[in-house]
Order: sequence, then structure tokens, then C-alpha cells
Amino acid sequence: MGNEPDETLMLQVGTGDHAACHELVERHLGRIVAFASRVLSDHTMAEDVAQEVFLRLWSQAQRWRPSGARLTTWLHRIALNLCLDRLARRRETPLDEVDELVDPKPHATVLLQGQNLSHQVGKAVDELPDSQRIAITLCYYHGLPNKEAAQMMEISVEALESLLARGRRTLKSRLRAVAPDLLGDAS
Repeated sequence: MGNEPDETLMLQVGTGDHAACHELVERHLGRIVAFASRVLSDHTMAEDVAQEVFLRLWSQAQRWRPSGARLTTWLHRIALNLCLDRLARRRETPLDEVDELVDPKPHATVLLQGQNLSHQVGKAVDELPDSQRIAITLCYYHGLPNKEAAQMMEISVEALESLLARGRRTLKSRLRAVAPDLLGDAS
């Protein structure tokens, strides 16, 4: 079963084939969790999103039909919608209901330079507006072509490219002080 295309497996899932469903989960779970984790900046919530994505895969498989989009695009679109729902709920949570945040990074002297830079980049990406962070995540972290990322976000390719350009400018500005060599700004 390992060589079958995703679309074939999805049609088999639609007939109640548990093994085909298991194969799709094995193939795509890691990428869905990584994607949701990057969008939400919360690994636990990302795992919940991934679980919901694959529950929907199972429950909607009978109605699913191959179209112009790949199955992975469909899975990422479901994940993105679930992430956006969670982000919206997060903004609606009153401050007195928010748990106290604990700084997860180790003492600065323990961090290696590469880990520190990675942390700074991750933090800068996390602080981007949702749409820019999602565009950057889809195109740079997941390597999706602009056309596919735009389709997932339900925007035009031009709008996606605008989000990417604004996101890159913001990241360059925020990271200039900590990574001038990386950005080509070395004096």
C-alpha cells in the first residue's frame, strides 16, 4: 500500500478502508502538525488541529472527489481553517482568563549561537500578522509553490506575493540587529 498515490488511498478511505486511512495519516501527520505549530506558535494546539484534520479526512472521505487540488492542499486548507478559528478564539479570550506564560527558553549562556538565531527568527515570524505568518510558513517552511499556497489561503497569487514581500521586509527589519550577516547587511 506504500506506493499508492494519495488520491487512490483517499478513495479507499471513502469505502471505509482503515489501512488506507492509516497510511495517509502516517504520510502527512508530521507536516500537518509542523504547519499548525508554526501558524499557532503552540505545539499542543497544533496536535489538536492535526487530530481534527484527520478526523475530517475520515468523516468526509466518502464525499471527497479528486479535483484540481492535491490531497495535501486540501489537508493543509482544513488545518489552516482550524488554526484561524483557534487564533480568533485566542484573541477573544479575556486577559484574566489567560494562563500565566512561562518563558520556555533556557538561560542565555546555555544557548548556542545557532539556536539563539533560530529562536530570534522564530520569534520574529511568530510576531508577524496572521496572514503574513501563514504565507511565510506555507512558502518557506513547507516549500509550497506560490500558486498552491494562494489556493490554500483562498487569495490570488498576487495577494500572496504581496503578503510574502511585506513579511520579508518586516522580518529583515526586525532581524537586522541580531543577524546582519544572514541578511547581507554586514558592515
